[in-house]
Amino acid sequence: MDKKTYLKHWAELYKADLTENILPFWLRHGLDRKNGGIFTSVDRDGTLMDSNKSMWFQGRFAFVCSFAYNHIERNPQWLEAARTTLDFIERYGTDTDGHMYFEVTAEGVPVRKRRYVFSESFAAIAMSEYAIASGDKSYGEKALELFKRILKMTSTPGFLEPKFLEGFKGKGHSLTMILINTASRIRAAIGNDPVLADQIDRSIAEISRDFMHPEYKALLETVGPDGEFIDSMAGRLINPGHCIETAWFLLEEARYRNWDKTLTETALTILDWSWEWGWDKEYGGIINFRDCKGFPCQDYSQDMKFWWPQTEAIIATLYAYLATRDDKYLKMHRAISEYTYGHFPDIQYGEWYGYLHRDGTVAQPAKGNMFKGPFHIPRMMIKSHLLCHEILDTLP
Repeated sequence: MDKKTYLKHWAELYKADLTENILPFWLRHGLDRKNGGIFTSVDRDGTLMDSNKSMWFQGRFAFVCSFAYNHIERNPQWLEAARTTLDFIERYGTDTDGHMYFEVTAEGVPVRKRRYVFSESFAAIAMSEYAIASGDKSYGEKALELFKRILKMTSTPGFLEPKFLEGFKGKGHSLTMILINTASRIRAAIGNDPVLADQIDRSIAEISRDFMHPEYKALLETVGPDGEFIDSMAGRLINPGHCIETAWFLLEEARYRNWDKTLTETALTILDWSWEWGWDKEYGGIINFRDCKGFPCQDYSQDMKFWWPQTEAIIATLYAYLATRDDKYLKMHRAISEYTYGHFPDIQYGEWYGYLHRDGTVAQPAKGNMFKGPFHIPRMMIKSHLLCHEILDTLP
């Protein structure tokens, strides 16, 4: 493999796919030009299936548009889409108690809330990235205040409905890992702040101490309050894509810290473990769920191939190669990229399928819903385009 040729190929492909396929698809079919914001429930050809809006996707889309503007090209259409989506978030996104909605109507009327704070975290990274894109520092300040609100909501007993009642005591990996990325994106907009630095350090420590279980060579999704192994279906669950996403969040933080050795090794260990659990040796691609003791998983989609674990693996393998120059990570990148581009893109109507059966056949062809939309795929393309060029810049 000629590394320069290989990396140039993928860098160009990611950028072209982003600018000629993914973003045009969503700007054409998803952007609500009347009320602001983005629709995500669209069929294969972009036909609107449901006009309700996922509030966390409002933040995700505004982030992607701003991120692309900052790193790919200064396209005014992208910046305006980010601005109008942020306007929609600020106008309709938050209940009187300070907790954001999960779903609203096209016009912004509340439909439902959930016990999570992911709508808040994605709104915060959107505000941060838009602050950089627009030069309006007030959005960075809003992002920091929103982050502080997240921390208050999650630390106030009873404010958020618990996932489990008294019969189960545990904590999840999701919030711990997402706060690293949220804090780091805000830091990029406003500079370091003690609240951000403290949370990143606490999340890293919690992942290493509590969620990593070397006896299974696995990062577990749910553990006891102090990291105890819970021998149940929930406690044994491995989500390889989620773990791989955590790995590249940690690699990004390690790079910020001049490639801190301990943090880099932690991230690479998580990536190696999770690839071993997740890579389907028969069909290729990253599988949804595994049980650390080898039992069947409870979730009906356990052996499916969703779009987003593949995109996280593309980013993570490039980051790992940048960190180590170990050719095995470039081989992993090739395997996941070729699998992903061989199965997910819809050549006829554009964009990507989201849900495949284990053998790679399409399970359903819609391009979006309340959970799939313009985030993981375009974020991967932007991030991977940049990583390819960062690696190229260091090659002899």
